[in-house]
Order: sequence, then C-alpha cells, then structure tokens
Amino acid sequence: MLTEVLKQIEQRDRFVLTSHARPDGDAIGSALACCQILRLMGKKAEVVLRDGVPRIYQTLPFAEKVIQSERVNGKYDAAIILECDSIQRTRLQGLEGGFLINIDHHMSGRPFGQVNWIDPKAVATAEMIYRLAREAGVTMSPEIATCLYTAVLTDTGSFMFEGTNERTFALARELVLAGADPAHCARNVYFAHSTAKLQLLGAALSDMHRDGALAWISVTQEQMERFAAKEEDCEGLVNYVLSIQDVEVAVFFRETPGGDFRVSLRSKGQLNVAEVAVKFGGGGHQCASGCAVDGPLANAVSQILAELKPGPIPPRISS
Repeated sequence: MLTEVLKQIEQRDRFVLTSHARPDGDAIGSALACCQILRLMGKKAEVVLRDGVPRIYQTLPFAEKVIQSERVNGKYDAAIILECDSIQRTRLQGLEGGFLINIDHHMSGRPFGQVNWIDPKAVATAEMIYRLAREAGVTMSPEIATCLYTAVLTDTGSFMFEGTNERTFALARELVLAGADPAHCARNVYFAHSTAKLQLLGAALSDMHRDGALAWISVTQEQMERFAAKEEDCEGLVNYVLSIQDVEVAVFFRETPGGDFRVSLRSKGQLNVAEVAVKFGGGGHQCASGCAVDGPLANAVSQILAELKPGPIPPRISS
C-alpha cells in the first residue's frame, strides 16, 4: 500500500494535510514532517488543523506555518488525512468529495478514503511517514527528524507503552542520526506545562477514585473556567493516575461546555482499552485510547466502568 500511496502522490501537485481535532504529538509531528516531505518532492502542500498546534508543540520546525481553520479553503488535488478513522474526526469542513489518502496506524483505523494505508503494526503514524520519505528518496533533514522523533516519543508514552520494541528504538536511532536531539525534544514536551495544567491536576487528584487496579479522575467545566485552562491543558493528566504502582487501568473524564464527557483511557498492558473505546465510537491503541459519553459525570463513570469491569482486571505477574 505504501507504493500505491507514493504513486498517487506523484500523480498530483497540490495537497492539504490534516489530522484529528485536539491533535496530539503524533498528529502534529507526522503532519508537519509529511508536509515538508511533499515540498521536498516538489509538491505544494499545507497543513490545516481545526484546533491548531498545542503550546508544547509550537517549537517544532514548520509549526508556525500551520493554518488553523474550521474549513479547508482553496483547491487541492488530494487531502492526506493522518491518524483518523473518518473525515468527521478532523472536524474540518470542505474535505467531502475530494480525493482522500488515509494514513493511520490505529487498530480502530477504517478505510474511508480512495487510498487507505492502515498499519496497526507501526508504532506511530510517524513511522509510516518515515517509511514514505525513504521510499520517495527524500533526505531526512534534522527538522523532519525532529518532528518525527517527537511524534514517536509521545505516541509511545516515552517508549513505555506496549508495542514498543526493537524496531521502535531502531527508528529512534535513525531519527537521532538524522539530527533529532532527544533531550531537546523531551524538554519541549515534558517541561513546558502551564500553571493552569498543574492547577487542574491538583484539583483532579484531590478527588481521585480507586476500585482495585482501576482508578479515575475528572475535571469539570467549572474548573476549566476557574483556572482559565485550555483543552490542551488536559493532555496527559490521566498518566499521573496510571503512574500509581498497583493501578493497571486509569481513566480521565473531561466535561465539555455542552455537558458531555471526553474520556481518556490508559492501561499498562493487562487490559486492551481500545476495545472499550470502540464501543463508544472512539478508538486508539491497546494502552491509550479515547471516546466520548453523555453526562452527567455519574452517568459517564458508570458507563465506562461497566465496560472496564465485566470481570476483575488480571493482576500483573512480576518477572
């Protein structure tokens, strides 16, 4: 399928690239890198995102060129959609009816485009973009390598999620050899939090709930407004709960202005949380997935916990 993707790219000139709303590191890094790869192939390309670039990724090369918009404007020969199972996930208008190239690595990926390259064995969409660059004969510049390394770093949970293997580190090595600075990438992601994010974290952890190996926290819309927090300030809060030694599954409930809840699910590998997310119209990885459920909070919690606990979460076997 990589050959078909490259063939379709070579036959066209103008591209728009996008990813899902509330983009994460893999979405941003892969889109920025892929856009630059297309430009080096002699193509015209732009990245358009519904929600723009989160603060912690704004120092990435080419990030300042991203267009934040609710609609794709202009004439494009094709749209390359990264990390989505449908065009609806982008929350962008104007993609309907165009030629779509779908590139995704999630188990929940769906073939909605004219060309669909879905590889759940890839550790991140960034790995697929790296392979695209190699197949196209594009030189891996330090700037492209930085974008892809950041994408791999974040999508593997700093190389901690299940699925991280020797190929992951081989890819990271290639990106470092191409000019990515691991320490610099990590500092920009993990040491650039806002005050609001830590205030949200404190409020959420003060009301943490436990049930055996399962733990969950929540953030209300009132708290978001009180701390003047942005959507991106909720990113990664669930991981603090997962860091508890005997917690195997962690859940974060984020109330939206409309009163429903966005749900982030994390696992240390004993339970496949992607299967739970898919039941609510979401998706993701075995160890990191998301979905949305109706409020109020008690309803959201009961729905998710009912799916997480049809039986006991198996205990972790010490090696």
